[in-house]
Amino acid sequence: MGLVKNLRQEVPDCLAAGAVDMSTGMLLSVDTVDSHPPEVLDLLAAATLDLFQGRTVVMIEDVFKERRGVTSDAHYFQEILVNSDNLTHLFMRINLNEDVVAVVVCRRSVNVGMLFAQARRVVKEHSTL
Repeated sequence: MGLVKNLRQEVPDCLAAGAVDMSTGMLLSVDTVDSHPPEVLDLLAAATLDLFQGRTVVMIEDVFKERRGVTSDAHYFQEILVNSDNLTHLFMRINLNEDVVAVVVCRRSVNVGMLFAQARRVVKEHSTL
């Protein structure tokens, strides 16, 4: 998948990039500097699904929609940033297809502004293809 390759190459301090299908919870593509066991990659895909569409998250979205009178099926949560001890993980829905989430993993020292700027630029370029 060109999106994943471009994220890996163009986002600063990027160690890995991937794409997850939210309708199936499957990893569509991955590009990483290290090799990882398949079960770890499967867990990443499952965790991404939980972050964006876990039961509690969907309940929160439904409450917001109800209170605001929104009848759309669109999701509220579009981007999620997670910092761990050594890494920064950015999860972004693809505008063209809300069922796909791009995942970017960088060193914790990454400039977060540049991370967002470059990742958004790459995603936008691939959304217009």
